[in-house]
Order: sequence, then C-alpha cells, then structure tokens
Amino acid sequence: MGRLLAVVVAVGLLAGFMWPGAKSPARTPVAAAVGGKHEVVLTRGSTGHFFTDANINGKGSVEFIVDTGASIVALTIEDARRLGVDVDPAKFEVVGEGAGGAVRGQDVVLDSVEVEGIKVEHVRAVVLADSNISLLGQTFLANVDHVDMSGDYLTLRDEG
Repeated sequence: MGRLLAVVVAVGLLAGFMWPGAKSPARTPVAAAVGGKHEVVLTRGSTGHFFTDANINGKGSVEFIVDTGASIVALTIEDARRLGVDVDPAKFEVVGEGAGGAVRGQDVVLDSVEVEGIKVEHVRAVVLADSNISLLGQTFLANVDHVDMSGDYLTLRDEG
C-alpha cells in the first residue's frame, strides 16, 4: 500500500515536470566533508523544488528531483539504460495509479546511490514507464542521518 501511495505521489509530481521548461536551471550544491561527516546543502530551484545529481552504481550521474514525499527512488527508462540498470519493458507491471490511469514500471535494486559523498547501498527503486525525470525518494533519504528543509535550503548530512 505504501509503495502504491508513493508511486501515485510521484506520478503527480512527474506530471508537473512534463511541461517544457519545468526543470530547474543549473545549480551547484554546497558540499563539505569534515572528520568523516558529509554535508550537502541544496538550494530551492526556480520551480520551487530541490534538484541534485547523484551517482548511480558508480557508473554515472543522474539529475534527480528530491522528493521527500516519495517512498522509493524512481528512475526514467533513459537514465536506467544509460547506467546499465537491467530494464525490460516486457517485465513492466502496474506499480501505481495516477491521474492518467495505471502507472507501469519495474522494481530494481541499485547497488549504490551517492550524492556529494553521501552514499547509500542496496537502494530499492523503480524504473517508471513514461517518466521524464528521476525522483530521489525515501529509500535513499531515510538512510541519510539528517535531512532538514529550512526556507530555500535542503540539508543532507551523513554523520559518518
């Protein structure tokens, strides 16, 4: 039930990003590492959302919208294929319900997701059909020691 809810929320967010120009302009996270601790501070984009790049499986970077309301990390088909994630549209099944009807995708497990030195291993994720943006959800965020949103800033901190 929780996965279904997360996918429905994610689909709603994705619909908002399907319009041209919806993505945030280039942003630079502020990252620091002190004594084994890593901290990343993201600035809210012009769309009102937080974006970051994450390295997936040590193979390359993906642009994500940070979605604290999504219970799972979601990848586009294009991002998954580019990074060598095993994706087979013939294995897609209904993973949720959105405004446009059934949402199809495929469950996967990512070896690792890393944002500016904050690394989480064995991350449950889903590859969504018909999605144009990847979401950084709770299967990553819940494994970060500290997540705080204040004003136009989102801070991720790993205590090491």
